Amino acid sequence: MKVAFITRSTLYTVPGGDTVQAVQTARHLTFMGITAEIKLANETINYNSYDLLHFFNLSRPADILYHSYQTKTPYVISTILCNYSEYDKHHRKGLGRLFRFLPADGVEYVKTIARYLLGRDSMASMAYTWKGQRKSIIDILSRAAMILPNSQSEYRRVLNNYPGEVKHMVVPNGTDQHLFKYNVSVIKDDKLVICAARIEGIKNQLNLIKALNNTPYRLLLIGTHAPNQAAYYQECRDTAAGNIIFVEQMPQYELVKYYSRAKVHVLPSWFETTGLSSIEAALMGCNLVISDKGDVREYFGDDAFYCSPASPQSIFAAIEKASLAPVNEHLRHKILQKYTWKQAATQTLKAYQSVL
Repeated sequence: MKVAFITRSTLYTVPGGDTVQAVQTARHLTFMGITAEIKLANETINYNSYDLLHFFNLSRPADILYHSYQTKTPYVISTILCNYSEYDKHHRKGLGRLFRFLPADGVEYVKTIARYLLGRDSMASMAYTWKGQRKSIIDILSRAAMILPNSQSEYRRVLNNYPGEVKHMVVPNGTDQHLFKYNVSVIKDDKLVICAARIEGIKNQLNLIKALNNTPYRLLLIGTHAPNQAAYYQECRDTAAGNIIFVEQMPQYELVKYYSRAKVHVLPSWFETTGLSSIEAALMGCNLVISDKGDVREYFGDDAFYCSPASPQSIFAAIEKASLAPVNEHLRHKILQKYTWKQAATQTLKAYQSVL
């Protein structure tokens, strides 16, 4: 079987969770004897050489729309459907304040057009400009052989937002259990807190900084800012006290030493489908502080410390509890059983076989 993974054109230049998901799923499918090739949306693709197309990111339908109409090859979609509406409507600054007057699909349409006009992304389908976000997504779903949400919670959101008949199979996100190995001999630092994520408003590092400024905790913010988030990044730098340290984005294997030493990993986002760094950190013995915005409870249940992203006081209280709690072995074992990239690839292959 030969499959084309068709992803956003900025998959490698602006890496995110979908980058890890696509690369790792393709890698583990290859181990299973499936040829999985990653193609960027702005590439020319010989569709006839593939048995199946696998798209990523339903919230970026312009790319999918174009390629899905160029061929009769069946396709599946890893939806990765994020909901930025709470952040967009209530917490954006500057020109972003205008988003509060638009519906969620309208906001995403404006963002897509802006990326194209500013030269930050290509526009694969000009039909998207007149169809719009919502109609494009409904069109794409109506012709999909199957969608592969990362959770049942995400699947319910897809149906609630875009009603229709579409087959689905949940493919949970994963982690690399061979890379992220917990070493019990490494002593955890109860006062070391890390946040491994792209620095942007939706990830909410600013309120995290406010929560830990001038406290006994040392916070490491690991990651770079998104292309359109330079002002937010600068505000984070200007707000941070001396106990807040900014660390440049690094390859996953270099994260291991930080996960090993930190007692707490925190991701107080306004929305997460999963939060891949949360899975990685938990596997390495970090206690998790997360918001309950999105689909994260389906992954972590009662094995995480939850906070309100709007409240630095709530974030601090959750971090304090997490730093005093023992390492959560139950969560580690749960991840090894359910949330590895091998298991994600196995489930993905089941979906392919069902479609074909």
